[in-house]
Amino acid sequence: MSSTTTEGTTKRVLVPIAEDSEEIETSCITDVLVRFGADVVVASVQPDGELCCKMSRGLKVCAETTIEAASKEEWDAIVLPGGMPGAKYLRDCVTLTEMLKKQAAAKKLYGAICASPAVVLQSHGLIDSGATSYPAPPFRGAMTDPSDEKVVVQGNVLTSQGPGTSLLFALSMGEQLYGKEAADRIASELLVER
Repeated sequence: MSSTTTEGTTKRVLVPIAEDSEEIETSCITDVLVRFGADVVVASVQPDGELCCKMSRGLKVCAETTIEAASKEEWDAIVLPGGMPGAKYLRDCVTLTEMLKKQAAAKKLYGAICASPAVVLQSHGLIDSGATSYPAPPFRGAMTDPSDEKVVVQGNVLTSQGPGTSLLFALSMGEQLYGKEAADRIASELLVER
């Protein structure tokens, strides 16, 4: 899925998915970032190389590539949907973990929503205190001083709470990539108050 902005600047965004990833979050992230003009690529972390994943509520989503193939490319942002146990599968994917650590070391954008901030990012030491996640004790308890904010931006790392905040999360990611003016325009087009 790609689109080019009128400015001609196309950013590359990777959205990894697994069995039982959250479908609202996955589609909000991909749809909104395409509206900004990003080249969004969905990659499956399934160990057998299967591209189609049955999401947390039964919707089937087919990725465009595998995480192994995606790891050979550079990304302006890597954005993780939540969902359980999908977040555990993302956490346990060695290739994805290496990519996220490389992204962090390069101070490039990455983010996670719902269960993934606690399950993936916290597990690998990739978020600071004050990030947010789905507001349930198992996730909040795994984090240091979790925020109650719907979306938290901490430098090059974005976190958010869940399906109901996924539009705001995607708009915030788009703002980091394309600027506030573009984010305000897309939010207005989507009828989202920020």
